Amino acid sequence: MSDRPLSFEIYRESSRTKARRGRLRLRHGIVDTPIFMPVGTQAAVKSLDPRDLAEIQARIILSNAYHLMIRPGSKQVAARGGLHRFMRYDGNILTDSGGFQVFSLKELRRLSDDGVEFRSHLDGSLFKMTPESLVEVQEDLGPDIAMMLDECPPAQAPHDEVAIAVERTTRWAKRNVAARRREDMAWFGIVQGGLFEDLRQGHAEAMRELPFDGFAVGGVSVGENTEEITRIVKFTAPLLPRDKPRYLMGVGTPGDLVRGVAAGIDMFDCVMPTRNARNGQLFTSNGRIVIKNAEHRESEQPVDAQCSCYTCRTFSRAYLRHLYTAGEVGYHRLATLHNLSFYLNLMAKIRSELDMDTFDAERMLREMGPAAE
Repeated sequence: MSDRPLSFEIYRESSRTKARRGRLRLRHGIVDTPIFMPVGTQAAVKSLDPRDLAEIQARIILSNAYHLMIRPGSKQVAARGGLHRFMRYDGNILTDSGGFQVFSLKELRRLSDDGVEFRSHLDGSLFKMTPESLVEVQEDLGPDIAMMLDECPPAQAPHDEVAIAVERTTRWAKRNVAARRREDMAWFGIVQGGLFEDLRQGHAEAMRELPFDGFAVGGVSVGENTEEITRIVKFTAPLLPRDKPRYLMGVGTPGDLVRGVAAGIDMFDCVMPTRNARNGQLFTSNGRIVIKNAEHRESEQPVDAQCSCYTCRTFSRAYLRHLYTAGEVGYHRLATLHNLSFYLNLMAKIRSELDMDTFDAERMLREMGPAAE
């Protein structure tokens, strides 16, 4: 690998769609794209350990700088050798800055051009988050890829409100660039603009001028419907530099991933597979199942006969239902292993089809049927 913290190669483009087959080279190894990143918000993918992540071949995961800043504190992590050493994970890590928390915790924060002042969701203590302080926090954590601080307006915000957020995000991006000190971390810029194509285009043009290693499409998992997400992603992705990775933040269902790949997106993350696992919803090739339902009480079937994950190779639906209804914590691990395997296997299938230039998003969605949603 070169001295650059990130290199990205596109070696095949679909003849039917805007999909790209690529390869990321990062400090902690190669990541083939398109890829889904399991979410490990607080330096852990809930219920899993690094051996489990190796089992499902998770080459890159996501953690959240906002949460780690509050607990245990970025200085604590830095004192223990950084995030990789702290959590004993030897794959790649992307840290989200906390822009979504600026949106989701609006009752606890005060927003200004300088940054965000907010009360901790844990104990009410006062914190201030600026573009510069988030650079310092993430440089303490030492991920392979770090995200800039952005303002993420709600889905139905009016044009003038979204325009203010876009302008503020651009100013924060410039401050992010000026504040960086470490040269071994890649940084991604974030394009906002809500549901407004003129704002998306203007913001993409402004962000392209700044020295980021990749770009994300933000603000498309904050209340939009499927049609709105699809429209904005299809419009925005081609506006981003062709030779840099494109990341769609916080999206989504298996069908969203297929549609995102077709639009030219390379990277995805979403809490859906881990959250749904804990809540008893398991993804299968025939659609989602609710494991607590009585129909699974005596079933000797695996969760999904087409899945080769540890859970499906080893346990029956009846046993998983028993663990869930009994409140056994082991259920969470087995269910999470399966749901993440489903997502990662979907991405592997997409990559295989791109390798052979047979990827057809509409055909894949038809074949998936209920499994797409």
